[in-house]
This record gives sequence, structure tokens and C-alpha cells, in this order.
Amino acid sequence: MANNDSNLIEDRVGKRARVKAKERGILVGVDFPGYDQDQDQLWSTGESMKELESLSETAGIRVQRKIIQTRGKPDSSFFIGSGKADEIRNLVKELNIEVVIFNDELRPAQLRNLEEKLVTKVVDRTQLIMDIFAGRAQTKEAKLQVELAQYEYLLPRLRGWGESLERQAGGIGTRGPGQTRLARDREKVQRRIDTIREKLKEADKELDVRRKRRLQSPTPIVALIGYTNTGKTTLLNRLTGSDGFEEDKLFATLDPLTRKLELPDKRKVLLTDTVGLIRKLPHQLIPAFQSTLKSARTADLLLNVMDITQEKLNARWKTVNKILNEEIFEKEDTRPPMINVLNKIDLLENHQEEEKASNQIKDSVPISASKGENIETLKKLIAENLGDEIKRVSLGLPYSKAKLLDWFHENGEVLTEEYKGDKIYLEGRLEQHLLMELRSKLTDGELEEVQ
Repeated sequence: MANNDSNLIEDRVGKRARVKAKERGILVGVDFPGYDQDQDQLWSTGESMKELESLSETAGIRVQRKIIQTRGKPDSSFFIGSGKADEIRNLVKELNIEVVIFNDELRPAQLRNLEEKLVTKVVDRTQLIMDIFAGRAQTKEAKLQVELAQYEYLLPRLRGWGESLERQAGGIGTRGPGQTRLARDREKVQRRIDTIREKLKEADKELDVRRKRRLQSPTPIVALIGYTNTGKTTLLNRLTGSDGFEEDKLFATLDPLTRKLELPDKRKVLLTDTVGLIRKLPHQLIPAFQSTLKSARTADLLLNVMDITQEKLNARWKTVNKILNEEIFEKEDTRPPMINVLNKIDLLENHQEEEKASNQIKDSVPISASKGENIETLKKLIAENLGDEIKRVSLGLPYSKAKLLDWFHENGEVLTEEYKGDKIYLEGRLEQHLLMELRSKLTDGELEEVQ
């Protein structure tokens, strides 16, 4: 959060709401069997905790312990039971723990109570993900949106950090300077929120202009979507020969990356990488990457890239579809067709594992983006799913228009070429929108047939 008011958050809340690389941490998860009606039964708490551990490692946390408690419902004061809180407090002392990370979103009062009880910094899953996003956002719009999400999340929690404010300004809940300081702090945060929103309005207008230009283009758009860290950027690089940033960490790609891809039938499409999705993705962060997520909304085809080596493939597939339906596509939208791409087959021990995964996920194609296996098969599937927009044409050109041969070779596929009499006879295939351009260059009789 690079601005003058950021010291407010960093000094009073930020130290407690943000994680730092190499901090020693404990992860805490709670299993509520039968209580959480929104809980995806395909995900166990243990598997969800593995994901939290990956998130923590992405943030640079050195995880020392993972603790899971089973409860009937969340404790109103500590989320976990008070006895479990005492147990964690002892571990904090014993292991010199600097941060305790919860796998669920905590209420402000729970965060305050836990911090006072554990005598160390406490953050929840939402804060952790936002912190990772803040460190990885590159574009101006993404940085502003992440900053806005952080401020909006932290604003109601300013009151929750009473101890640190009280030490500096005389106490919360009094008529003295402490109350004045808290009110002043809130006003500063609210002003910054209002400023960011105004900046984002202007940025959104620019995005809409660029998006409209792209939609007016006849070139199809293919969006790479899917769970985080499944190899989407590696696949984009393999398909297009580009060199987008790749890293074996969650959320390696947060900003838009679009490249041209030529299909086997010579069609050219735009291939767009998008931010990785994840279970319990904070709703506040959805707008932060509208430029990448809206690529999915305007796409002609989606490629859902999945890591075939991961367990619970079906659960991950359901998570992606849930986010698509609830966060990205609006009710009136028609979702484009989707190909499920099972990546990383080179890491499997045998073909039986590949066949088992393919049976779990219908309409899928197994590939290895890093090794290039089955990439041509995927390209053909992309062409098929985009529909048959290729026209077969027959031309009879006078020699005076021989330059059109170079144009056809560059833009289409020449099947036969014959010089006979006073004409050049050509048969080939051409995208439908380019056929319109070709017609404008010809006179009557020169375009002999279109199929």
C-alpha cells in the first residue's frame, strides 16, 4: 500500500494483518461436521489445510505446526474453543511463533480476542490471500483494487485492535484522545477508500474501451482458466512460443497476458491467461482482477487447465465451475464452451492413472505443457470447438493480380496453385472474416467458388 496513509494501517493494523517472509507460523483449521451448510463435502478439512499450507509457503511463512479442531459450531469469542486457544498459546511460546493463520474468515472481535489470548499476530485466510495478491499485482488497476480490498476489509477491524491504539492514545471507548484518534484514523482510511474508487472509475472506463475494441475484432478469444498453479502460463508459452512468467507457486499470474495462437487450420486466435482460482477466494478480491476474469466473460472458448497429479480432481472442477457461475458470469450471460485440459501427465507413473483421471473429468484432454505431449491434439480440439469458420475457395486470377497470391499464402492455406492460360488458378482455405476482405480485392468472376 504505497501512499501516505499506509503508515496508519501498517503501524496499527498492518503489522497484525499482514504476513512477512520467513515468519514462523502455526496453521489452524476447524471442522464443523453438519454445521457449515455451504461446506463442499468433496473437500475434507485436511485437504483444505494442505491448500492453506501452500498459500502460507507462497507468502514465505515457515510453517511449524498444523492444528485441526472438530467442533459443533464456531466459538463466538475465539472461533476455536478456549481450551484449544490455551494449547496454541503454549505452542506459540515454545516454538517462538510469530503468526497464527486461520483457515476461515474471522470476525473482528474474534481476531482481537485471539491476538490478546495468544499474544502474537493472528491473520485469517482472507487476509493471507489478499497479502499474496498485494505482493504480486503488477498493473496500476490491479494494485489499486488490491489496496481497496485490503482497506475495506480492515476498516471495521480498526476497533478490534484496541490494545495497540490504547497504548498510543489513551484508550478506546472513552471521550478522551483515544476516541478522537480512532475516529480520525477511520476518516483517513475512508478518504483513501473514496480516492481509490474514483481512480478505479477512470481505469474501468479505459478497460471498457479496450474490451470493446477486442470484441469488435473478428479474431476468436480463448481464455485459460482454472485452479491456481496448474500450469496455465506454461501452456500459454507452449502454445504460442511466448515467454510469460512461470513459477511453481500459487497465484504466479495475476495480470493479463494475451498472445496470438495459430491453429492447425491456419486460423489465428487470441489466447489469454487469467488469475488462478481457489476455494474460498475472497469475494472482495474478485474486482481486483476484473481485467483477467472478464477475459473469461468475453471469450469464445474456455480452457480449464487442471493438474492431473492432484487428488480430488472432481472437487477442483466443481470449485472452478462454482466461481465461474457465482463470481464471473452474470445470470444473463451465456457461458462459452469449455475444454478440460488435464496437464502434467509427464509426472504420472503410468497410463492407468491418466485413464482414471480422464474418466473422472468428462470432455477432457490429457497433455504435458512442459514436455509438449498432446499439444497438437489440443490445438485441433480448440479449432473444433470454435466452430467451422474456414471456407474453401477457388480463384481464377489474372496475372495483374498475382500479388494476391502472397496475400493468400500469408493469411490462408493454399491447397493447389496452377498457372494456365491467362490466369492463375488457386484453391485454398480461408477464415470467413478474411473472405470478406478478399472479396473487396476481386472483380466479378475471379472468385469462382466458395464452400
